[in-house]
Formats: sequence, structure tokens, C-alpha cells
Amino acid sequence: MGRSRRTLPEELLLLALDPATGTTAQPQSLDLGLAGAQLVELALAGRIAPDGDRIAVVVPRPTGDPTLDCALELLRRRGAPVRAVNWIGGPRLGLRQTYLSHLERCGMVHAVAGQMCGVLPTTRYQATDNEISREIRSRLDSAIRTGVPPDPRTAALAALAHAVGLGKHLYPGNEGRSSRSRLRDLIRHDPMGGLVAHAVMDVQNGVGAQPRRSPAPAGRQAAPGARPAPEPARGVPMQPRRGPMARAVAH
Repeated sequence: MGRSRRTLPEELLLLALDPATGTTAQPQSLDLGLAGAQLVELALAGRIAPDGDRIAVVVPRPTGDPTLDCALELLRRRGAPVRAVNWIGGPRLGLRQTYLSHLERCGMVHAVAGQMCGVLPTTRYQATDNEISREIRSRLDSAIRTGVPPDPRTAALAALAHAVGLGKHLYPGNEGRSSRSRLRDLIRHDPMGGLVAHAVMDVQNGVGAQPRRSPAPAGRQAAPGARPAPEPARGVPMQPRRGPMARAVAH
């Protein structure tokens, strides 16, 4: 895989980076989105393919991108196809920082050290070339504005941006409501992006952690007074809970 094209995880991270604050929007869900973006990028490279709601390795040959190849090797070691929701919901601590450091090495962002309250160290990231971020954003804007089906890469980026909750960051307020709705609708234009985006939202809504119940045998009555378990809504990313104190490291 050549470096003339940015990967989908890189584009998603640049899209989430706030140029005014140097922090990323939706940091809690962004790690999930980056894990999903890796899957879509590997699919675009022909290394994996969807198999129902699972992901199967079809060509285990490395791509040349160390971070993607690490994910590809982990998938290969699974042996059998893995459910997308289980893969994305697995341990992904530090994936956002891994890509921030990668973008810094590539010269697309630079780190700015600082302090919060004059005591706690912080690190913020500024894009070195805002034209790159504007080009990524313009692809989404064009797809939303024209209604023309976008290419698979842009459709997947839109799906992931919606899944991690970037819609309100990109198109805020009441005036951005229709754009947020159209951003969500772009999910249908890329099957792999849609599969991964729904898996990201399912993880946030706790669906992946709940075992699927088999239907009751025919003729068997439910226990008196039993109530069916509620089904989490699909297509709407759950907003992560915020702790009593914001993280000191703003990246």
C-alpha cells in the first residue's frame, strides 16, 4: 500500500481534530471508530471481506502499513471469521494515541506541550497543513449537498463519522440538523462501511456484550409477568458518559 493515499483511520482522526483546541472530538468513541476504520481500509485493500456480520481474512499478505498489518495479523490468528462487533469491542486502548503519534511522524500534525491549571501536563495536536483537513471535509460536504452516491471510501468515512458522533461536531446546531441526517443516510452506500458503523454503534449501546437469546420453542409460553428485554436502538450512536473530571491529557 503506497503512502500517496491517506488511510481511513488517518482521515477519521484528522476529521475529529479540532483546529481551535488541538483536541479530538468524541474521544471516548473515537478509538472504536479507528478500529472500525482499520477494518474498512483492509477491506478496500482486498485483505479482508465481510461474511454476514463477521470479518474474514481473504489475503493475509501485509499491506506495508505497520498499524494495519498488526490488525491484519491479529485477525489472521483468530483462524475463523470474527464478528465485527466483537472485534471492535475488544481492547483498543491507545489506538487514538498510536495514530496521533503516527500523524506526527508523517508531518501531518505537531504536538504542543502545555499544562492544565499550571500543574497537569497536557498535549495538544495541531494540523501542519489545514488544506488536508479541508479536502477531507469537502468530500463529505459534497456528498451531503449533491446527493450523488459517493465513492466507497467517502461513504465509509461518513458512516464512521456518524457512528462515533462527529455529526454534531461537523454540522452543529439546528442549522446542521439536515446535514447530520444526510450524513447518517450515507451509510447505505458502502456495505462494509455500514457493517462496521453499525458494529461501532452496537458496542457503544452495549449490544455486543449481550449474548443473543435463542427464540423460545414453538408452543412454549413465556413465564407469567415476564417482560421482553428492550432492544437498543440501531443507527443512533449513544453519547458516552462523562466522568466528574475531564482527562488531563487532551488527545
